[in-house]
Order: sequence, then structure tokens, then C-alpha cells
Amino acid sequence: MKRSASRCYKVIVWATGGVGRYAIRTIADRPDFELAGVWVHSPAKDGKDAGELAGIAPLGVRATRDVDALLATDADCVVYAGPAASRPREAQQDFCRILESGKSIVTTSLPGLVYGRGSLPERYLGPIRKACERGRSAIFSSGIEPGFGCDLFPIALMTMSHKVYRVRGTEIYDYSRYPGAWDMRELFGLGQPMSYTGGLKQPGAIKVGWGAAVTMVADALGVELDELREVCEFAPAPRRIETATGVIEPGTVAGVRFELAGVVDGEEVIVIEHCDRAAEDVAPHWPKSRNGGWQGTFRVQIDGEPSFDAEFEVGYRAGEDENDHGLLATGMRAVNAIPWVCEASPGIVDALHLPLTPPRGALHPKRDGVPAFD
Repeated sequence: MKRSASRCYKVIVWATGGVGRYAIRTIADRPDFELAGVWVHSPAKDGKDAGELAGIAPLGVRATRDVDALLATDADCVVYAGPAASRPREAQQDFCRILESGKSIVTTSLPGLVYGRGSLPERYLGPIRKACERGRSAIFSSGIEPGFGCDLFPIALMTMSHKVYRVRGTEIYDYSRYPGAWDMRELFGLGQPMSYTGGLKQPGAIKVGWGAAVTMVADALGVELDELREVCEFAPAPRRIETATGVIEPGTVAGVRFELAGVVDGEEVIVIEHCDRAAEDVAPHWPKSRNGGWQGTFRVQIDGEPSFDAEFEVGYRAGEDENDHGLLATGMRAVNAIPWVCEASPGIVDALHLPLTPPRGALHPKRDGVPAFD
């Protein structure tokens, strides 16, 4: 898989929410990207300049709701940042239509697509694979987690391993400022009664989101998992908590901790865990970072020879918002992969089989160019 050092890739951004807005800014800033179009859902955004929607200077590209017009362009790739987990059938139709037009896709919208097996059934993936073949295109799904923090990050660490006994990747996050209402309220259950049985409490729901990531780690180790085990628990709000998606009343769900464990020979050997809270005083006994932090941290612990305890934190400086930085990191996992995905063989591609996707053209020693944040 090669990429041209001089080629400029024409890119369409599909939806202009948190990730899409960052994608537009990055594409405008990089010498090897050209913004070829922007799709929007809202009639209020139709016809507006992409720069205005992204909060930067005008770019001369008008947003549109006309899918046919966008797919008729000679764009190479679509950054698909529209919702998918809440509307999987519609997202699948979008994917197939885009891929059949000959355009590759990078997306952060569907966690279960980060690997070609483990999460989504073949009846869902099969049409996507066929669309890739018909369009000679590829699709890549990623993000900060899944897509890096608890799957690719431990895989990279294990390149230094002699033996591996157990792997645990943990997201430790403050979701009080995360703007996705469906994700927070319906999927994660924040603000719901403690008796809530929807979202991640439904059997199989965690596997749909994170089974692919656990399976990717297992395949990296060359092992076949016997089963995937789910655990999910809630923590109540000790007080009234205001969040970006509404108020969480005392006694309702203000934290969720879940695990998906890959089992080999009866042992839980590959675990992805989330410890997500809406406030610091929610579930203080749940795992935190090594220095006791509860915001924006991804921690990987590998029991083996040698053993590892490694973590990284996004938005770590004073005054930085880890949610903004986390959304940016999520989007960049997709955007930075565009050149490699466009040059990949048709089909579903993944982080295990792609080369590293460094951000070519991102170095700015003078801190100039288009900023990510206002």
C-alpha cells in the first residue's frame, strides 16, 4: 500500500457537527487535501459557505443537501461524520451509495466498523463489501476509542512483549460536556432511572460497539476468542448535575462503567473498559488515571513479560477542554488516514493492517495556519 507524496486528495465532508467541523478546518489547512464539497442535513445550513459552518474564513465551497450532485464530483474520499449508531440502516445505505460512486470513506460514526469482524453481522457488512468492490473503493472507521486508545495503542505496546497474559484498555472520561444527546442519554443512559434497561444494558449492545476492537487485538496476538463477555453498571448522581445534554437529577444515572472481555481457555485475557462519569464525585471508587485523574485519559495495562502500565491524556494543559481535544483526536484518526485509505485495495480496511497514518503537512513551528479551536 503506497501513497503519493505529491498527490492532492479531494475530500467531501458529510455533516458539520463536532467532528465534521474539525475536518473542514484540517482539510483547509493541509497542502495535500482539497475540500470538494460539504453535505448538510439542516435546511438552515444549505448553501452556506463551508468556512462559515466551520467557524473560519470563507472557503468558496457551499454546503448542500444534494447528494447526487456531491457524488457526481470527482472527489476521492468522504469524511462521514453523520450519526450512524443511532440509525445503522440509514448509515449503511449512505455508505453503500458513496462507495459505489467510487469514493472511499473515512468515518468516526460507527465503532463496530473499526474491524471487519467481531461486532457487526455479515448481513450488515456484506452489502458494504460489495459496494466497495463495485466502486473500487475502501472504507475505514476509527476514532480515539475504539480505534486507538484501547486497541491500537496496546497492540503497539505489545510489539515489545515476550509473553502476554492479560491486556486491559480503559477509557476514563468526563462526559458532562459531550454534546451527543443520543449517545449520552439513550446509549450510555445518563439521566435515566437507575433501573434503565436500554442502551448498553441490552444484551449484545456492548459487543456491537466494541467487539470489533477486542477482536482486532486478539487477531494481532494470533488467537481466536472463545467468547465475548459483557458487564455494565451504573452509578447514581449524588446531586443535581448540569451537562451539555441536559440536567441529571439526583439519584438518576450519572456514570456508566462497562467491560467487554475476550475469553481464551476460560480466562478473560483482552478487556476494553469504560469508566465514564458526569462529575468527579460520581463513583469515586471506579478506576482513575495513575495520578487520580478522571478526565480525558486512556490507560493500558498489560500483564506479561515485560509488564506495561501506559496512559495518555488529551487536553492536558490548564484551560484546555478534554472533550474538545477528544473530539479533535477522534476526527483526526479518520482525516489523517485519507491518503492511505484512498490507495488501499477495495473493501473494509482497519488500523491493524494499515501502515501508520502520520499527519503529513501538520507541522507548524510558527503556530500559523488554520487553528482547530476558536
